[in-house]
Amino acid sequence: MKIAIIGGGNMGSTYARAFVQSNIVAVNDLLIVEKHDEKLEELKKEGIALLCKSIDDNLLKYSIIICAVKPQDFRIMAQDLKNHIHENQLMVSIMAGIKIETIQKLLSHKKVVRAMPNTPAQLGFGITAFAAAPEVSFEDISKVDTLLETTGKSIFMKDEMLLDAVTALSGSGPAYFYYIVKHMIEAGKQMGIEEPVAAMLVKQTMLGSFQIMNNSKSSLDDMIKAVASKGGTTEAALRKFEEYHLGQHIIEALKAAEQRAKELSLG
Repeated sequence: MKIAIIGGGNMGSTYARAFVQSNIVAVNDLLIVEKHDEKLEELKKEGIALLCKSIDDNLLKYSIIICAVKPQDFRIMAQDLKNHIHENQLMVSIMAGIKIETIQKLLSHKKVVRAMPNTPAQLGFGITAFAAAPEVSFEDISKVDTLLETTGKSIFMKDEMLLDAVTALSGSGPAYFYYIVKHMIEAGKQMGIEEPVAAMLVKQTMLGSFQIMNNSKSSLDDMIKAVASKGGTTEAALRKFEEYHLGQHIIEALKAAEQRAKELSLG
């Protein structure tokens, strides 16, 4: 397998490292196309792939091409890229908001997969949902699944339209947790705990809570009840959440993110 990644930014380089570390591809069979000199120098020092600065016929040698550029840069880049690919190559996009149909049209290319990763992929704890054009074979879908799972877990979506919801749920999801943790730490500070101590308490609590959720067969409601004894401190906090309709506000916020993803995907 020979893989080319266009864009050596955070996600492009994350996948390059993961592929090499997982022995999916050899360094000499992996190419990163990166136009920025500073980033190119960083990648050169790391030695994880062959490098080049511009798109050319060298791409024709690679069976899979991963587009990891900023969505707003893709339309201009596509004008050049479509002249240096052939019909048997598999095109994998990790660009947010650009639909398969749009990629096919701009590249005059049928075999396209669209994936939505999230930033924990950088540590191997990501979750990536992906969808494929009808022209993509089961064998190619399986290959993409293997590639994406080098950075965590992956899930194939038969309906590409659901990727907008995925963007709102897991693509943007890390920021929601950071937001909650930030304000829990602030609450700790206001109650007199020094920030480093508050941060440790909150982060470790979050980590432990995840482990329980991930390993328990109980429902989330039952887990909440297990912590919230009647008339206790947890119940007092949860009552305040309900008073301010926090749960419904969270749902509405994620729906707003989904709507924005839909607007972006219309281009």
